[in-house]
Amino acid sequence: MITNEQLISAIRSNASQVFENLTTDELVQKALERNEGQLTDQNALAADTGEFTGRSPKDKFMVKDSVTENTAWWGAVNQPVSEEHFDGLLNKVTNHLESKEVFIRHAYACADPEYRLNIQVITESAYQNLFAKHLFLRPSATEIATQPTEWVIVAAPSFKADPAVDGVRQSNFTIVSMKRKIILIGGSGYTGEIKKGIFGVLNYILPQERGVLSMHCSANIGKDGDTAIFFGLSGTGKTTLSADPQRKLIGDDEHGWSEKTVFNFEGGCYAKCVNLTEEKEPQIWNAIKHGALVENVRFFEGTNQVDFDNISVTENTRVAYPIDYIDNIAVPSIGDAPKNIFFLTADAFGVLPPISKLTSAQAMYHFISGYTAKVAGTEAGVTEPQATFSACFGQAFLPLHPAKYAEMLGKKLNENPEVNVWLVNTGWTGGPYGVGNRMKLSYTRAMITAALEGKLNGEFIEHPVFGMLMPTSCENVPAELLNPRNTWSDASAYDAQCQKLAELFNNNFEKFADGSSDEIKAAAPKLTATN
Repeated sequence: MITNEQLISAIRSNASQVFENLTTDELVQKALERNEGQLTDQNALAADTGEFTGRSPKDKFMVKDSVTENTAWWGAVNQPVSEEHFDGLLNKVTNHLESKEVFIRHAYACADPEYRLNIQVITESAYQNLFAKHLFLRPSATEIATQPTEWVIVAAPSFKADPAVDGVRQSNFTIVSMKRKIILIGGSGYTGEIKKGIFGVLNYILPQERGVLSMHCSANIGKDGDTAIFFGLSGTGKTTLSADPQRKLIGDDEHGWSEKTVFNFEGGCYAKCVNLTEEKEPQIWNAIKHGALVENVRFFEGTNQVDFDNISVTENTRVAYPIDYIDNIAVPSIGDAPKNIFFLTADAFGVLPPISKLTSAQAMYHFISGYTAKVAGTEAGVTEPQATFSACFGQAFLPLHPAKYAEMLGKKLNENPEVNVWLVNTGWTGGPYGVGNRMKLSYTRAMITAALEGKLNGEFIEHPVFGMLMPTSCENVPAELLNPRNTWSDASAYDAQCQKLAELFNNNFEKFADGSSDEIKAAAPKLTATN
């Protein structure tokens, strides 16, 4: 078995040309020369990622070996592949890169130097290397020369696996070997596989080996140094609500919570840009400039102006840029331990309070649930909201059982009793989708501001089913909105809907019950007994 140093050396020596640590300008120029993309009217590089315009979860694997066999959460999220199949594919990909131009980048993850993870990213395409330059942290020349590489990512989109021989499902794959410290990507040019590959690695290493809670969240810091964390699935407002002009952004997607700090894993942002406008998302809009990488977009006919409403390729259009393309950021991307944690949900059932306070046990339960609800789709016959649960608000990236992360959250909350955990419903009030109305953003901002400023410390009442504490007043928010039952014209209809959602929570939790503590189980919503 060759070492990672030998692997890198072999790829280097057999390539037709190696481009190492190119600047942004050089990478953009190489991408243009290689016909990997074109410039937009905002001078960003627009590239297509090919057949795959998003992650392919069914083609993500982890090597089952002496390191992972008894620790990984095996199943649909972490599909096992043998060491023999991994070694065979690694050898094939290495041979595939012979006589090709190869782009190599030194990078690292984790802004807190105590947890730094040094990486080399080897890509077949210039635009992939540009992505890695933006999304990971960027070492100095001295650091590159003196600090050894720990993990290697090899990304070869033009290599196709043979499923009958290689132990994978189809021609594309992402395989993580925790023992070898290699992420191997083939058959897909989607850059998100690079970013989320390392996120999965950190989700495995940091909780087990370093006592750090790894989190799929955004984070910001106030003028008094108070850190806030925002969890939430797509459409809940995580990016919008963490982008606060009165607070500095630590990061928008991946963080660690150590004994003393909350720190960004990344050096950049990978933002959705479907239906993007300057008015709705000024930070993202202004970041699309020279050096930024825009993926899978289309232009207005006869121009190089991006039509952000055009989803003919995918709804998952993205833009990658370094975090310093945003003005109001924390430098370095580190804050103190959090004072406030927000779980964001867009509850289309219209059941959950617009803001409520959770106990430590409830926080663990809602963390492991990772709930939001999407509005009814256009499919015939689908008229009700669709509940979505993603454990720890990032189930697809969890190599360990979700209860491990939930219990670590509970431990940190018990060690830091001054931390407040809030559940914020950015969804519907006055009824479900189609009957009620979406909560006004101005009200949600007012509630979050009040929580951050310590002004939600008056009277609370307990929700009869979910048990969280609901404030009875909040500055700049109508009092009748704070208890969702009061906003429905038919209270009995609310009660029935509440029971329905509670049952969905309980049914979802069943698959995690065996690995969860009694404390977490006891925080489940209470169903009313029926004859």
